[in-house]
Amino acid sequence: QVSLVESGGELVQAGGSLRLSCVASGGAFSSYSMGWFRQAPGNDREFVPAISWSTATYYADSVKGRFTISRDNAKNTVYLQMNNLTPEDTAVYSCGVDTLGSWVPMKVSDYDYWGQGTQVTVSN
Repeated sequence: QVSLVESGGELVQAGGSLRLSCVASGGAFSSYSMGWFRQAPGNDREFVPAISWSTATYYADSVKGRFTISRDNAKNTVYLQMNNLTPEDTAVYSCGVDTLGSWVPMKVSDYDYWGQGTQVTVSN
């Protein structure tokens, strides 16, 4: 059983930056891939970036060059640095943990535990 708690979401103006954090408890954090997904009202949950246990990273095309995922295994934490935000980035951002070892963890079904999410709102 792994528990995840996200933080860092808030209202920000377009062009601004935010850093989200996701703290994990339980399990073997350093052995797991971690990912961020987002869901806007009326939309499906959408992959954003993921980072494997070996720190390989994967990004959705829509955020490449603007978002950076990183992890600190000593703190059981994964971060999402978001720069140059646009209103289209507005969503609830959730982190997930892949304890099963997916090869390239970019699908919702690759993840077996989720946090409650944190709201990011980008205004014009």
